[in-house]
Amino acid sequence: MSTTDSRTPGSSEAPAPGPELRAAGLHLAYDGRTVVEDLDLTVPTGRITAIVGANACGKSTLLRALARLLAPRRGVVELDGAALRSIPTRELARTLGILPQTPVAPEGLTVTDLVGRGRSPHQTWWRQWSAADEEAVRAALAATELTDLADRPVDELSGGQRQRAWIAMAVAQGTPVLLLDEPTTYLDLAHQIDVLDLITDLNRREGRTVVMVLHDLNQACRYADHVIAMKAGRIVAEGPPAEVVTEAVVEDVFALRCRITPDPVSGTPMVIPLGRHHHDDRAPAPRKAVPATVD
Repeated sequence: MSTTDSRTPGSSEAPAPGPELRAAGLHLAYDGRTVVEDLDLTVPTGRITAIVGANACGKSTLLRALARLLAPRRGVVELDGAALRSIPTRELARTLGILPQTPVAPEGLTVTDLVGRGRSPHQTWWRQWSAADEEAVRAALAATELTDLADRPVDELSGGQRQRAWIAMAVAQGTPVLLLDEPTTYLDLAHQIDVLDLITDLNRREGRTVVMVLHDLNQACRYADHVIAMKAGRIVAEGPPAEVVTEAVVEDVFALRCRITPDPVSGTPMVIPLGRHHHDDRAPAPRKAVPATVD
């Protein structure tokens, strides 16, 4: 099934477009060390975008800047034309949600309590917990198939269930833009697919804009409409998976020779790595060790 159509299955209309998230001239650094330099980016609205690249290339750093968790040294991140730094915190939290790599819940917190925390941006001193908040939590639990686990402590859940609980919190927050930093980390393969299917459901049913950092190139190709390949803090290529995930780009970004073939299930690019012990006739023969000489 194609992932390029964000409409609800069976629906004739696409969801209303959400806000546009973009960056211009972005320069990001930690302790004086440049991580991202002179980066321009416009996130496709209402689509799923996957950011891929080797370790330490700046993927998570870029996501933190898009979430206003890291202030740029230069450049700007904008949401519908307004600089993120100028948007009040509560207002931004009603528009943009982020799930970090390894979120930690307080000990003993139940699933319902965790999901309910997603409603905090919608409350003020004159508007406390309401029927709308209750319905949002109920709907989020149902969407993530956690209703039967609503009263369980989060720290008693399996890895996949715990990840779904955090995503449910983001769903309850009701933001049209969702940023996910490696949402499949530490999950076995079945739970990885479970989480990615859930993210796709959110995008197709509600038109939410999703930006996620992924390590698995084949999953990025299957689930993303738009792929951004990064290397050394810069964007090497971006666009539809078939245009970005090529043998040349994979070798450039990951220093890995590979072959690309159509995925037999989705038709999207499937990366087959090559190595010294597994290669085809087009790959250079492994180099022979040179005997050491003694003077």
